[in-house]
Amino acid sequence: MKLFDRIPELVLQFAMLSMLAFGGANSVVPEMHRQAVEAHHWMSDREFAALFAIAQAAPGPNFMIATLVGWKAAGLTGAVAATLAMSGLSCLLAYWVAKVWDRHQKALWRIALAGGLAPVTVGLVAASAWLVTRATNSVARLASMTIATGVVAYTTRLNPIWLLAACGALGLAGIV
Repeated sequence: MKLFDRIPELVLQFAMLSMLAFGGANSVVPEMHRQAVEAHHWMSDREFAALFAIAQAAPGPNFMIATLVGWKAAGLTGAVAATLAMSGLSCLLAYWVAKVWDRHQKALWRIALAGGLAPVTVGLVAASAWLVTRATNSVARLASMTIATGVVAYTTRLNPIWLLAACGALGLAGIV
């Protein structure tokens, strides 16, 4: 299959994902993974996990993972197509919804909707974390490092950049 033949698939997949991304792109990472790795075979588990790590480490919006998946699947054109598909339609919808949302601040339907979407978003983001953790922790040392990092991040107010630096130093030293 030629790379340019993947563009319509990329646009369709990322446009649909953008409509489900309550709470940001991280909430649809499991489906993004399923499409990119299992359904279309654009990359392996490890490649997806590496792209996710790059997207999270880089400054900018959290939907950068879409750009990187598009790039891996179909080069520069794929990166542009996936980025526009992930952000374009959802930006227009968010603009429209924000206008309606602001007008109905005290409405019961708004309160109920916000209350229902919050736990769904947390669950989807947690599923994303689990998926990336599972893809990268192939040996006990890596799993231990992931658990330790999670515990330190959860129980302290330490800036995450120090955790990234420490884990990077362990990797550079060849310990993990």
